[in-house]
Amino acid sequence: MSRIHEALKKAQQERATMQPADAAASPLDTMIATSPLESSALNVAMATAPQAASATAPFSDYLRFDDLRAHGVRTQWHLDPNTNVFFNPGLSVHGAEQFRTLRSRLYQIRSNQTLRTLLVTSAVPAEGKTFVTTNLAQAIVRQPGRRVLIIDADMRCARLHVSLGAPSSPGLTEYLLGEADEMSVIQSPEEGNLCLIPGGKQATNPSELLSNGRLKRLLDRVTPVFDWVILDSPPCLPVADASIVADLCDGVLLVVRAASTFSEVAKRACQELQGRNIVGVVLNAADEDHIFSSYYSQGYGYGYGNGHDDQKDMAKRDGSSVVAK
Repeated sequence: MSRIHEALKKAQQERATMQPADAAASPLDTMIATSPLESSALNVAMATAPQAASATAPFSDYLRFDDLRAHGVRTQWHLDPNTNVFFNPGLSVHGAEQFRTLRSRLYQIRSNQTLRTLLVTSAVPAEGKTFVTTNLAQAIVRQPGRRVLIIDADMRCARLHVSLGAPSSPGLTEYLLGEADEMSVIQSPEEGNLCLIPGGKQATNPSELLSNGRLKRLLDRVTPVFDWVILDSPPCLPVADASIVADLCDGVLLVVRAASTFSEVAKRACQELQGRNIVGVVLNAADEDHIFSSYYSQGYGYGYGNGHDDQKDMAKRDGSSVVAK
């Protein structure tokens, strides 16, 4: 240690002779002159200096929308007119207007609280949450300059890609497994500001994947890029996935189906989501007769994945609409 001390002191003296006498000593020179553990302090300073410099530099890994469009997955979507009310005027003009109303009410809520990430879920299968997710996103991007990312967080029964006519993978499963990055899983069409992360391959342990921290990282990185990030999830009663995702979102939109969802089931769903920010309830597949009539007693299976194709069933109903409550 004494030899190191003498060498460092000699080097300091030599540098002193090479600079003006009134020049201020650098922080490193001061450290060398005063620290009793000069070599250790010098190593620490040299090791941490690059990190300190990078902390003030621009974040090189920051996502930008233009980069996603330029270098992300560009694909040709084939939207299903049976499930996209804005692309089939003959399907339900009233339904399209109801999604505009839902959009407006969400913006009203957003004016009073942070609401950038929104989870769409339901109590049980076949309530129409995927239908609502798709058409709500379409309603938002029809406004000039609005950008929306929809994420299929239902890795048990992914359906978002079906209504858009988009590839199903790579998607969220691959990202959560660490097999793909954002650029590899975010799809965008040739035109428009709607982007999609599909569900990807079927996962054997979706609850564990949703809890591994990568979904939070994904949302932290994509939320600044889009005006809205809307996640479609499994129903909240049969499995725990929706509750896990709800903890990461600013708000929750609960979908119930007219003349189908029992009131007790809807109450149980609200209890399951207690503590999360339920911003509203969407009454799906509603027409004037259903709104003012009592719910019919209809049974349906609780085994997730056994529900019928609720999107097409809802779309075929004459006068069907979505009512934001």
